[in-house]
Amino acid sequence: MAEVIVHHLNNSRSQRILWLLEELGVDYELEHYQRDPQTMRAPASLARIHPLGKSPVVEIGDVKLVESAAVIEELLDRYGNGRLRPEAGTDAHRRYRFWLHYAEGSLMSPLLVKLVISRVRSAPVPFFVKPIAKGIASKVDEGFTDPEIEKHLDFIEEELRRHRWFAGQELTGADIQMSFPLEAAAARGGAAKYPQITGFLESVHERDAYQRALKRGGPFSIAG
Repeated sequence: MAEVIVHHLNNSRSQRILWLLEELGVDYELEHYQRDPQTMRAPASLARIHPLGKSPVVEIGDVKLVESAAVIEELLDRYGNGRLRPEAGTDAHRRYRFWLHYAEGSLMSPLLVKLVISRVRSAPVPFFVKPIAKGIASKVDEGFTDPEIEKHLDFIEEELRRHRWFAGQELTGADIQMSFPLEAAAARGGAAKYPQITGFLESVHERDAYQRALKRGGPFSIAG
């Protein structure tokens, strides 16, 4: 039995944890969970593993880990042996730490708002309410969501012009963390005009470890 168990929800943040484990060459077991096809919510069985009912959840012996950045750091502490994380105190390490936390702390927020607004726009409502719902959704997108996402993507595009990967010239856990929100941006049509971001995602998809993670975890896509 493998020491590491990953509770993996389809089309979720846990896919990047599988990618990390494949990059590190760590043996792990998978417990698969499927979203409800109508609501896209995680099943109740995942809440029995952790009260939040979110994925990833990683078990290592008696230790139970949640939150992707914390999981990445713990896995690198245990199994990294200096890989995928720059030396502490260096500029590369400061960049690594920034992007590791920026991914969910700043970038995902407007992307999630964009997803919620798209659901409001397409929600089944009485015909006389639909124009109002669409109007409110459009106002939020035009006044906040779209400009905010564009500001973030402009910032990321410029950073990727300077460095091949987010912390520098070598892949790190920060790239693995950043992959999910950039996949979300691409799925929602916001990344097409950004060649550096598009190239980053292509480089990610070409990695052998990423492809192995897909084979283990199953098909991966993010709802637009």
